[in-house]
Amino acid sequence: MENQVKVEVCCDTLQSALNAQQAGAHRVELCSAYNLGGITPSYGLIEQARRRLKIDINVLLRPREGDFLYEPEEVAVMISDIQACARMGVNGVVIGALDPFGNIDMDSSRAMVAVAKHLGLSVTFHRAIDRSNDIMNALENIISLGADRVLTSGGYSSALEGVDVIAQMNRLASGRIIVMPGSKVNFENVKELVDRTGVHEVHLSAREEILSSMIYKAEAFSSISHYTIDPYMRGESSVNKIKSTVEALNVTKI
Repeated sequence: MENQVKVEVCCDTLQSALNAQQAGAHRVELCSAYNLGGITPSYGLIEQARRRLKIDINVLLRPREGDFLYEPEEVAVMISDIQACARMGVNGVVIGALDPFGNIDMDSSRAMVAVAKHLGLSVTFHRAIDRSNDIMNALENIISLGADRVLTSGGYSSALEGVDVIAQMNRLASGRIIVMPGSKVNFENVKELVDRTGVHEVHLSAREEILSSMIYKAEAFSSISHYTIDPYMRGESSVNKIKSTVEALNVTKI
């Protein structure tokens, strides 16, 4: 029998998603450009992940980096992506939008949730809530939208820093929505996080640095100013890190 705490892994490559499944995760959140906070992944990644994975797949829908204040044209893009995700057979989508004053953008969010629900997809409201001006009021608004869960660090840079706020959010939610902590969650802190908040799902990336197999490395290319990370290193979700987190929670592997 499966234990109550589910593990979701944020993955921006197919290999990371396969690693998550192998390590015993219950669900993956697919994205691209993890180092930019995540944006909408390619249809190819979604299609191949759905073909290869037996566990649930949620897809992050974020058309660009930066803030969560979206123009109508950007909302239209996300709605088209919701429809495409449904055609590809994923389980859910991850969305979020704010207005200029840091409130939940109810009109844009309601439109996206309505399309997702009509197509049978679950809805997670992402960490845009952590940039809202009143996190408890934002939570109530997200609940009123009919979202299934909210991903949050409690408004802090890490879930453990925001643990008291997350616990308060979970009490306020009172079963009306799943509160899922995320940001710097790992095998060392996940048990404390769950024990102190009472949550039933957690979100992590469990990334490790992978050195490129390239033999030739262009030095001039490496020094181009707009590269803020080593172009010959990449991140990937680690089987061992995920497995250690699952084991720390005593979650039965699927």
